[in-house]
Amino acid sequence: MSVSANSLSQYLEQLPGTTFRKLYQQPSTAFAIFRRMLPHMAKTIVMAILYSPTPFLISDLDLWIKPTATREKDQALAILRSLHIVQPQSLTLTLNFKNSLRLALEGGGDHNSFGVPSTDPIPAEVDHAFLDKYARKKWDDILHYVVSATGLTSIEKGSSGPKQSVKDLLMAGRLVERTHGELKITHIGFSFLLQEANAQVWALLLLWLEAIDAANANGARSDMDSVDMLSFFFLLASLEFGRAYNTDALTESRRNMLPVLIDFGLIYIPQHNTHQFFPTRLATTLTSNETALRSVSAGFSAASSAASDEQDKCTIILETNFRMYAYVHSPLQIAVLALFSDLKFRFKGLVSGHLTRKSIKKAVSHGITADQIVSYLSTHADEQMYRYAAANNKPVLPPVVIDQIRLWQLDTERISTRDGYLFKEFDEYKEYKAVADFADNIGVCAWRNDKKGIFFATKVEQIKDFMKSRRKANEAGNAG
Repeated sequence: MSVSANSLSQYLEQLPGTTFRKLYQQPSTAFAIFRRMLPHMAKTIVMAILYSPTPFLISDLDLWIKPTATREKDQALAILRSLHIVQPQSLTLTLNFKNSLRLALEGGGDHNSFGVPSTDPIPAEVDHAFLDKYARKKWDDILHYVVSATGLTSIEKGSSGPKQSVKDLLMAGRLVERTHGELKITHIGFSFLLQEANAQVWALLLLWLEAIDAANANGARSDMDSVDMLSFFFLLASLEFGRAYNTDALTESRRNMLPVLIDFGLIYIPQHNTHQFFPTRLATTLTSNETALRSVSAGFSAASSAASDEQDKCTIILETNFRMYAYVHSPLQIAVLALFSDLKFRFKGLVSGHLTRKSIKKAVSHGITADQIVSYLSTHADEQMYRYAAANNKPVLPPVVIDQIRLWQLDTERISTRDGYLFKEFDEYKEYKAVADFADNIGVCAWRNDKKGIFFATKVEQIKDFMKSRRKANEAGNAG
């Protein structure tokens, strides 16, 4: 499965309703999905009906929403239905989600959904700085292993790299592959390196879930279940960073997950006391937007109160002549820059190069998009560029460079493909217009031709539900 398409939202939307009923039995899962997966309007709708003593009618909702926000309303309802938070044809919360979210907000119960704190003394060496350094080392080992497959850099001295189980997972997810005995990065791996830290962690976690599902489907008995694993990930995201939790309170299958989570750097278990574990910042930010940076190391530097580590920083100055200067020490960051630029010189703490047609087209051929490159450059733009842009009311990056990067990508996209569904041969134009407008409002209509009465949609589930409800309404009207 492509890591670029391996987002949490897309993974959840593919799950059946029975799986959601199991997931929503845990208050931590319901709260995590409410907090991370829902846009603001969807959260407002949920809170409006969570404690409502009477059924909430769609006509009542229409009175709340301005006519100019109809599109946002339809998108919010589509997300709520795809995540099985509300019933398909009404604004009634599903029972498990409602009960669990109430428990999460009010407290109480004996579900232990938010972990059981350990009563054992905390080792003196374990503090926030220790956990950040530990998790950074674990995750950077994984990233360096992927980058080493580019041939631009090797695994750093003193690093043994990730555990073999993690390497096997990277191979199974096709981030890297072995060709003629040599490790090579794939276009999926290139896209992975340019994702934000939070997305990278979820990509590997979801690959792990798929590996377990595949093993169970092939008859290999596993003591892990993907639904329980996903629920445990949400539990980890709800824990308090730096606090010790009791491993004995976990089920046996969840205790069996701990070694792999250690390999990922999501938890730390002291060697002298295996009865307690500490979630790292990688785990506690799984369902937040705190790690909206392009590297885990930079994310930790920004999030921690300790002095930032100059070794992990990367700031870029981009000129209108496509020349680029990057103040950087990390071999990992230098390798990422080399994915889409032609590096010419390297000094201590500084590399320089050019953005060229050849370097951009090479990046595009590996699955890296122009928008990803622009986003990376903008995220790492030097403070001086931001100050100049603010003082002169200009964009941070030179528009001529941004436009040219996109034009170079267009040179490689004479034909593009997209999976989806073509809707045509409607009984009447009125029906076509209603369905096409609905698809457009929920954001799944990729193309439409009103003259011919056909449109192309990327997703079909919500459209099918809309067509069924419309058909029932018409039949009821005819019967009356």
